[in-house]
Amino acid sequence: MNDHDPIGQASMTVKPALYVLLAGPRGFCAGVDRAIKIVEETLHRFGPPVYVRHEIVHNRFVVNSLQAKGAVFVEELDEVPEDAPVVFSAHGVPKAVPAEAKRRNMVYLDATCPLVSKVHRAAEHQAAAGRHILLIGHEGHPEVVGTLGQLPPGSFTLIETVEDAERKPVPDLPLTYTTQTTLSVEDTAGIVAALRRRFPDMAEPAKESICYATTNRQAAVKAIAARADMVVVVGAPNSSNSVRLREVAERAGCPRAIMVQRGSDLDPAVVEGLGTVGITAGASAPEVLVEEILARLRERFTLTLEEVVVAQETVTFKLPAALAK
Repeated sequence: MNDHDPIGQASMTVKPALYVLLAGPRGFCAGVDRAIKIVEETLHRFGPPVYVRHEIVHNRFVVNSLQAKGAVFVEELDEVPEDAPVVFSAHGVPKAVPAEAKRRNMVYLDATCPLVSKVHRAAEHQAAAGRHILLIGHEGHPEVVGTLGQLPPGSFTLIETVEDAERKPVPDLPLTYTTQTTLSVEDTAGIVAALRRRFPDMAEPAKESICYATTNRQAAVKAIAARADMVVVVGAPNSSNSVRLREVAERAGCPRAIMVQRGSDLDPAVVEGLGTVGITAGASAPEVLVEEILARLRERFTLTLEEVVVAQETVTFKLPAALAK
């Protein structure tokens, strides 16, 4: 081939084709969007620094972006100066936390997702009716810690697995159950079925606790998983809903599912030889990170994109009254 042959040069630069299925919905949910806006609006109203107890949502890109604007992330209230505003994360907090903030006369904003707050109020209602609550969730997750902290110790029994549902000691009291909002729909159904077999008189909750966003994103990843050679989940390893998406993709028939946090984390070589790749994002991952993944893939492949939408989301949540003025 002649070095100056333009046809030959063009043939050398042709990138292999890759078909990309984009799950919809994906990325931010209404609760995450509201929580981030609460931090941003608090910074606007009070100026930096604004303290945030725990990661506002489980995504390092989001946390770093807010830090750059003046947010300071801490683990506990004793790290917050008396005269500084503080925001509680979207996952919810035990009642002792706002009580301590009030005792110290602190300015605080609660960014707890309204759907998590509904779980808290429902648990209080069930406890007031004399029921012991079986809480299905992951021990140590901030949302579970917050829910457990709504009632006195001994009000809940934490159920993590089907084995827990079948064997874990439970007080001899009327029972009901609730769940963490970000669980696998299928896993939770199996645990609830085991509880119903063991406790046929267990009262049903008034409403499903797993949130609409979790349910929709899992349905969307199922819709692409069986068609994809690999699914890429954009999300953080400490994000419960993101981890569940990877698990759901594998169970739905995808040969391989991986999780990455940024475009730079994805080695395009892992996609070599594949025909179709699915992409989704956890509820705390912004769309800009999906764009990073696509840009990374375009370095090596010619992409054809298909949006696979299983639900349209129109839910929005208002900001706290203190910021809406």
